[in-house]
Amino acid sequence: MAISTAQADFFNTMAHGNIIIRFNEVSFGYQHNRPLLEEADCSVREGAKVTIMGQNGAGKSTLFKLLLGELEPTEGSIAIEKDASIAIARQVLSREQLELTVKDFFESMFDRKVYDIDPKIAEVLEVVNLHAPLDRQMKTFSGGQQARLLLASALIQEPDILLLDEPTNNLDKAGIAHLTAYLKAYDKTCLVISHDAEFLNAFTHGVLYLDVFTRKIEQYTGDYFKVVEEIKRRLERERSQNARLEKDISNRKEQANFFAQKGGKLRNVAATMREKIEELEEDKVDIRREDKTIPAFTIGNQDISHPAVRFESVFIVKDHKRIGKKFELILRKKMHLLITGPNGIGKSTLLEALYNGTEKGMKIENGTIIGYYRQDFSTLDFDASAYDVLKEVALDATDQDIRGAAARFLITGDLLAAKVSSLSEGQKGLLSFARFTLQKPGLLILDEPTNHINFRHLPVIAKALDKYEGAMILVSHMPEFVKQIRIDEELDLGKIG
Repeated sequence: MAISTAQADFFNTMAHGNIIIRFNEVSFGYQHNRPLLEEADCSVREGAKVTIMGQNGAGKSTLFKLLLGELEPTEGSIAIEKDASIAIARQVLSREQLELTVKDFFESMFDRKVYDIDPKIAEVLEVVNLHAPLDRQMKTFSGGQQARLLLASALIQEPDILLLDEPTNNLDKAGIAHLTAYLKAYDKTCLVISHDAEFLNAFTHGVLYLDVFTRKIEQYTGDYFKVVEEIKRRLERERSQNARLEKDISNRKEQANFFAQKGGKLRNVAATMREKIEELEEDKVDIRREDKTIPAFTIGNQDISHPAVRFESVFIVKDHKRIGKKFELILRKKMHLLITGPNGIGKSTLLEALYNGTEKGMKIENGTIIGYYRQDFSTLDFDASAYDVLKEVALDATDQDIRGAAARFLITGDLLAAKVSSLSEGQKGLLSFARFTLQKPGLLILDEPTNHINFRHLPVIAKALDKYEGAMILVSHMPEFVKQIRIDEELDLGKIG
């Protein structure tokens, strides 16, 4: 893959320090027949703030694992400046970390005893704008609060290279604003995986773009929106180039066939022309697959005459306690309810309690088919194949129906046969929506459905939810996404009496 002069000078205009990360012809794949990177070359200078971009499943999180040394390249090498430290703010807590106290969690970030750990924890908690008692268990915090704790766990290490994996997932508006301001002032190297375009555009200097088709890493300078436009223009140039070459090849083939039929010396001319045709074929550029966006889709709904959900009361979470609040609503078919409120108020806990039927004040009516999108995808069987988790909800669907639904969400071939646990977080999200199209639920419960999803897909998903004619309960921290969806009722847990 040819790299332009502008790309070769990547980061030179934005950071003048030494090269701190260098990928030297790096190849990697979890399986020999499924490589993610092939002879990837790129570099990052000290102080650069870089977005890692690519289609779901392109290997963005894998790139971080390679930098951390959790994975080794199958070929090539990764050079990191001597003594440079790396820390990562991961997407989710591990099961083991959920059982730790706040203090134990932060102490686990170090391989040595840190004697002044308490003031260090207090300092980073102030940075992420979170009150968290040191003796409180990690599992008792909300998804948004856990996201802030994960970020703080990276910051407390004061790394030379900070890796952020979907840092805005589960953060409310105030949390995202706080993180953005911090990163603008951050003077060290930072690499970010995110699908939040507005957030990225506020501070990034450039993009490392993982091309899922060529398996290379492309380098671009400029803010996020400019890079997205540059990639779009590059795709258009490649298509135009291919169209011109196809026309030239077609004309030459006709001439070569004509001369070959004439015989004699003209056969030699035809042979020469065919050699030229082969050269032109090699000049064609492979059309990339990351340009793919899921096509428009609809989510059918169970035809129910009874109410889907009856609310008499709800609860908020304050100081680790549930506090009941009066809220009366009958949610019927074609009604969309938006639940809002700051991180830690109990939005996800409320949805889980509603789904499990553990609160007397709110009840899903018997016979209602429920489609539940959880942030952690725990409604999916991680040990089953993608095909099996689709078949599980598609009782009357044929094999062709299941494969067709999966294909619409870019889950094809090896991915469909793979275990759910091996899919990227974005692919699990798309798999969840494929399930809904087969399931045809009477009630959709959606807890942050934009998390992990490629920004190209979000308008398509928003349109499908806007047109959904079943009952729907939505929690989302992304205002631009919510604006595209019809909302009939809103429950603000932060303001409820």
